[in-house]
Amino acid sequence: MVGISRRVGVVLFQLGGPDSLAAVEPFLYNLFCDPDIIDFPFSRIGRRPLAKLISSTRAQKAAQHYAAIGGGSPIRKFTERQAAALEAQLQSRGIDARCVVAMRYWHPFTAEAIAELEAVHPDGSPNQKSCVVLLPLYPQYSSTTTGSSLNEWRRRWKGTAPTPCITNFYRHPLYIAALVERINETLARFPDSEAVQLIFSAHSVPVSVIDQGDPYQRQIEETVALAMERGAWPNPHCLCYQSKVGASRWLQPSLRATLRNLAGRRVRSVCVVPISFVSDHVETLGEIDHCARQEARALGIEHFEMMPGLNDSPTFIAALAALVKRAIAEADLQQADRKDKAADLKDKEEDRVTGVAALSMAAD
Repeated sequence: MVGISRRVGVVLFQLGGPDSLAAVEPFLYNLFCDPDIIDFPFSRIGRRPLAKLISSTRAQKAAQHYAAIGGGSPIRKFTERQAAALEAQLQSRGIDARCVVAMRYWHPFTAEAIAELEAVHPDGSPNQKSCVVLLPLYPQYSSTTTGSSLNEWRRRWKGTAPTPCITNFYRHPLYIAALVERINETLARFPDSEAVQLIFSAHSVPVSVIDQGDPYQRQIEETVALAMERGAWPNPHCLCYQSKVGASRWLQPSLRATLRNLAGRRVRSVCVVPISFVSDHVETLGEIDHCARQEARALGIEHFEMMPGLNDSPTFIAALAALVKRAIAEADLQQADRKDKAADLKDKEEDRVTGVAALSMAAD
């Protein structure tokens, strides 16, 4: 039996997804109402009508993708499994953890996660250290994903506990190890694994976001390099982007263009690695494993495989646990430093008061 040494809340942030076909349009409305996604002059006035227009226009097509994967997004199921596995691992290490899920655009929303957390951990108790670790499940940082989730948290959270935040984890050795494990498992499905073209596919973002200094593209490219180095595969590889929305310029090349290019070069075996996602959802199961698979077949690509999401991979959960432990340790150091500074200020004030008193007595 491991002794419980401290009390910690952990919030796992994710995009979320509609849990039914009827939820597709309101989910899209919430997405396009996000000021971190849709921003333009006078957007406070025009954002909601525009979100209503976009969501109603796109709902039918989007619903077809969700219908193809069972009628709703499995992202909540997978994220809750991750939360349960992480909670168990932290508790086995002596941390009284309560892990909750906060989805950005569908249930459970951030406000629901906060209510759940406060019901169990109302900022700790006098004899137990307490903090709330913020863990966005986006390996690479972008203002459109991690930034948006944290902005919503700041709008909603009224607690007093310290809230150390993990803003990215794409460099963590255990995360890279989990990726390599999954890629190896997928390559094992091919009769000649070394002849397979690796396609790393990341969610695209508008070029304008990158031009404003967002580090997402650089971090995606570094993740691919780290995975290739750790995996030591001789396979050719490339990076592309998916899930573009609207007419503005987004990161390229697209997954579709990449498949066409490879087919034109007579590549016949491809393995697609969803490099920016940690859970299976519509953009992996629908966009890649269904739509891209069909397109690859039509182009003459004979063997198409997609790497499954990390989901509740033990190595990935170990990575999350290590990240949380490090965040707690850093929060403790910061708190101790603040206490030391406060004590120093108190001592200086006492010395000042004593000096003033001594001068006054001497004058008398």
